[in-house]
Amino acid sequence: MSSARLSGVGVSSGRASGPVVRVAETLPEPPLGPRPADTKEEASRIRPATEVVAQRLMERAKTVEGEARAVLETTAAMAGDPSLIKSAEKLVVEESLPAARAVHQAAQKFVTALQAAGGYMAERARDVQDVRDRVVAELLGLPAPGVPDLVAPSVLVARDLAPADTAGLDPSKVLALVTEEGGPTSHTAILARSLGIPAVVACRGVLALEVPALEVDGDTGQVRESDGKVRAAGTGRKASWNGVGVLKDGHRVKVLGNVGSPADAAAAAAAGAEGVGLFRTEFCFLDAAEEPTVAEQTAAYEAVLAPFKGKPVVVRTLDAGADKPLAFLSPDPEPNPALGVRGLRVAFDRPDVLDRQLEAIAAAAASSGAEVSVMAPMVATAAEASWFVARARQAGIQRAGVMVEVPSAALSAREILQVVDFISIGTNDLAQYVFAADRQLGGVAALNDPWQPALLRLIAQVGEAATAAGKPIGVCGEAAADPLLACVLIGMGVTSLSMNHTALADVGAKLATSSMDICQLAARGALAAGDPATAKLAARAPH
Repeated sequence: MSSARLSGVGVSSGRASGPVVRVAETLPEPPLGPRPADTKEEASRIRPATEVVAQRLMERAKTVEGEARAVLETTAAMAGDPSLIKSAEKLVVEESLPAARAVHQAAQKFVTALQAAGGYMAERARDVQDVRDRVVAELLGLPAPGVPDLVAPSVLVARDLAPADTAGLDPSKVLALVTEEGGPTSHTAILARSLGIPAVVACRGVLALEVPALEVDGDTGQVRESDGKVRAAGTGRKASWNGVGVLKDGHRVKVLGNVGSPADAAAAAAAGAEGVGLFRTEFCFLDAAEEPTVAEQTAAYEAVLAPFKGKPVVVRTLDAGADKPLAFLSPDPEPNPALGVRGLRVAFDRPDVLDRQLEAIAAAAASSGAEVSVMAPMVATAAEASWFVARARQAGIQRAGVMVEVPSAALSAREILQVVDFISIGTNDLAQYVFAADRQLGGVAALNDPWQPALLRLIAQVGEAATAAGKPIGVCGEAAADPLLACVLIGMGVTSLSMNHTALADVGAKLATSSMDICQLAARGALAAGDPATAKLAARAPH
């Protein structure tokens, strides 16, 4: 056996080995021709194709539960999106494109807009690409893309996996996942953890590795050729948790959910979330040609807040701008949107948009009974934080804080904490800006590993400032979803953790077996490390 060995980013704990099964590459771009003889007839083929795709996905959804079912149902709904269908039909009629090409082009507009948005919205671009390829395959009479039927336990290798592919995986047949692209915050990473399947993403060169079997270590990110024998030591079944975030020494840490829709909120509540640490409000703006009215926003927020009556919910104000597909903001083109007018910066030019949103949040808070706080995204200075808090108070919202996503905010944490009630660290964006590494780009995914010591040291600095100020500090990036890293964060002074609902039980259960002394020892070890792998080993030692 050769010594073929690669390294990626471990995103789901465990180790497994077995024969390799490769997932087919996505479909090539459909040709521009031949031009249809009857454009209306050609256009009429599109809707039935989307209906077939949606029906197949819904049938698969009925065979699974939890997060997997929700993902498949969401993807099915996306396949029947009227705006996508109408856009494709228009391209056929007006530009005489074949139906498959029209669907591809129409979907690409959505993909481009989402990718330009960055962050959480860019992660949803893969969903649209998956739907596009399924519909195109149906129109061309080709097999649907995705994971092949597995006849025996296997290690899946792919360029990337669509959420619908990952959601339909059978953990008894999938030993491990390895992808060439993707990152620590990708849907593949989130679902692999929820299914207890070891996973490594951003493993460059794995597609070119012509070996029959692989060994995958989801903790270290190491992938190497194996002898072909099937071995599995994954995370196993989901942990049992009583729904209370508390260390074994009695130290309380709130375990909260990240939500971006009513469905997310319901899932988080069902999974035992003690509240919401990040409510992304973009969902009611994205498809709007005009700014939603205060009444429309209020109703949308009420639907999310409803499951959390009497519980804390932190609402993030609109994280949009020149890099988001929001027509009513009339953004000017920018050479580098990720560093442009986005988040709270939009409100400096359009304070009326922020004020109406705050009015709607206050109204929804009053009617829902949830204990609502607000926080602003993309805050860079204490002056910006003070400006936001004043407007929130004016709207009748008494508890206001900010996101720490920009390195300057982390470095100015002491000054910011003098004017806010709390801070919340968005580790996904903070890592992206600290390392100047696009979180969607597989080639730099290793830099976005939340175990990077430079990132941990910056978080620790913010934790020290919050502890000195006696104010709460949360973490709402995917770092909070890693049970071991959650302990490290608590050891740095973090008082609440917010995550995708699939991670709640694992994190809550891990905290119940730890104490503050153990967490602080784990934090000291991780902070002294020189690389992510060493940081993980050092953090694991006290446990």
